[in-house]
Formats: sequence, structure tokens, C-alpha cells
Amino acid sequence: MTTNTEFKAWRVEEQNGEYVGAEKTLSTGDLPDGEVLIRVSHSSLNYKDALSASGNKGVTRSFPHTPGIDAAGEVVESATGTPSNGSPVIVTGYDLGMNSDGGFGEYIRVPAAWCVPMPSGWNARTAMIYGTAGLTAGLCVQKLLTMGAKPEQGKVAVSGASGAVGTVAVELLAKLGFDVVAISGKADHADDLKALGAKEVVGRETLAEEKKPLVKPAFANAVDTVGGGPLAELLKQIQPGGSVSCCGLVAGPGLQTTVLPFILRGVNLLGVDSVEIPLAEKEAVWEKFAGEWACPKTEASARDIGRGELDGALQAFLKGESAGKIVLDHAK
Repeated sequence: MTTNTEFKAWRVEEQNGEYVGAEKTLSTGDLPDGEVLIRVSHSSLNYKDALSASGNKGVTRSFPHTPGIDAAGEVVESATGTPSNGSPVIVTGYDLGMNSDGGFGEYIRVPAAWCVPMPSGWNARTAMIYGTAGLTAGLCVQKLLTMGAKPEQGKVAVSGASGAVGTVAVELLAKLGFDVVAISGKADHADDLKALGAKEVVGRETLAEEKKPLVKPAFANAVDTVGGGPLAELLKQIQPGGSVSCCGLVAGPGLQTTVLPFILRGVNLLGVDSVEIPLAEKEAVWEKFAGEWACPKTEASARDIGRGELDGALQAFLKGESAGKIVLDHAK
């Protein structure tokens, strides 16, 4: 873009030791260097965005900053020709919204290697209904399938089932024929989880601390989105040869466990990264969600907000009060 263009962004600044977010007017000339300039129409809210907006230096080192680890929109300038001008694209992960200005602004400038072509039949809003959370859920399920998980083996647990990753995992696993046990601390969301396909909905007490290093197996496999103590307890309840895909830390980054689930039952703990994986792996999951993995209930239940509603929505994430998918619509 030869001429700088003004645009709106939800910008976080440090003021007297506190981090405050508000709408600001910026210019495309303010954006970091990169090969592709994208006009962002939609973004998606994630826990990492809430951490960035609250001044977490482990996520974002310097401020002022525009959060938003997800973005979807149209290429308006490409120095490489791939993607080409006018192409609809998805950008998730890498450094977007962490230390590079992210999707909470109407424009981003990023490396070409961060851009995934929009799957056929999708628009930017649909892509952001899934976003990093959906991508992560898909990668978690893919890892279980790669390890040989099958519906006939028994129940599959999903911890943090009411969250953005959990809801997609519940619907996808149910779609693939698994009997899903949704574990959630939000009792008032039980009906919603059953509508997504969960056969059972149980409370967090299912993963309450148990002094024994192993307990009677309750699940064949699991997707854990919370980490910490609940993950340690979940590992004790997996049947021999089963697997747990692990992708979250909302319950804490620590893992106090023993080797017994691994050496006595052959349980597999599978780490899932959706940030730095090769672009081809991201593209493969997006194509599945646009096809045989489509989650229509998740798509129908997504909630759209405008930039003026971001502060409250991000605070809800930090308080553990957020549920389901929230899409930022820059035109709203």
C-alpha cells in the first residue's frame, strides 16, 4: 500500500502500572514490517488474548500493543505475490497478537509464511468461529486418532468442556462416533454440552485430587484443555494404552504426577501445539473443518461482538466465566 491508511484498533496501553484497552486510530505505517498487508474483517477471542490485554509479559513483552492471535480477512498488498492481492486468508498463531500487532486491529502486516488460504465455502466469520481454539481442538482429536483411538474402546473425556477449545472437541468427537464425557465446572451449561453431542456431563469434582497414584480406569482417551491438577487426576483414570491430548494451562502450568500411569498402563500424554506447527498442518485441519469435520452446532452458537465489547469479554476469560466461541466483527 503506497499510501498509509488510517484504521481502528483495540489498543492496550500501560497507565500507572495498569493495563487499559481502548479503541485507537492507527495508520498502516505504524504496523511492523512484513510481506503481506491484510484488511482484517474478523478475529476470535482466546485466553491468550486476555493474558496479553492484562499485561502478561510472558505473552506480550512491550506496550502499547494490539492483541488478537487470530485474524481473517483479505490481502490488500503482497510483496511476494503469494498470497495474491484480494485473496481471503486466515492467520493464527506464530507471533500474531503476542509481540506483533494482532487481529483486534482492522489491518495487520505479517510474513507470507503465516497466511493460510481460506478453505472453499468458508468466509472470514466462519474461519474465526473456529480460530485458534478450533484448530487446537482439531489437532487434539487428530493426535488421538493417530494413536489409534476408536469409539469402541470406550468413553472419551473432555476437560474444560465449556471453553472455546472444549466445545469444539466435544462436538467433533461426538460427530466421529465417540461417547463423550464433558467435564465442566459450569453446571448451567450441561444442556448446551449435551446439545453438542456429549453423552454425559460431569462436574470438576470428577477430577478432584485423589491421593492414590492410580484409580479405576474411567476413560479410554481424553482431551485435556486445562492442565494442572485436573490433568494429573485425568491421567490416573485412563485405561491401559489410552491417550490424553494436552493443550491448556488455565488450571496451572505445573504437573504433579507419578510415572505409574505411563509405566503400568502405557498411557500416552500427547502435547499439542497450534502456534508454531508447519503451515501445511494448519491448512490440513482447516480443510477438514470445512468438510467432513464441520461442526454446525458450534457455528450456530457463536456470538459476535464489536471492539467496544472486548474489555468485558476478555475480563470474563480471566475470571473463568467465558463459554463457547466469541467472534470479533470489525464492522459491528
